[in-house]
Amino acid sequence: MLLAKVIGTVVSTRKEESMQGLKFLLLRQVDIDGQESGGFVVAADAVGAGVGEIVLYASGSSARQTVMTDKRPCDAVVMAIVDTWEVGGAVKYRKVETEPSVAEI
Repeated sequence: MLLAKVIGTVVSTRKEESMQGLKFLLLRQVDIDGQESGGFVVAADAVGAGVGEIVLYASGSSARQTVMTDKRPCDAVVMAIVDTWEVGGAVKYRKVETEPSVAEI
């Protein structure tokens, strides 16, 4: 599993039939301090993640082992939204909850 930040979405109205119904997210890997540092990947979203969140994703054959991606030609999947992580007793990241906007209510 790898840590990444959701930096956008990918919309595809025409796709392989078995990929219908999947939401795609654009991810960028982050370093141990949560700073964007690695490459980019498009991943299927199995957990309802949103732009700006830090997530855990799997790639390769592991990406096809979630309920949503089973038997689908998927090479990366977001499988967790990170709440917090720490290294050596120091908190490196903590998710900040925001109030819903008027449009979300």
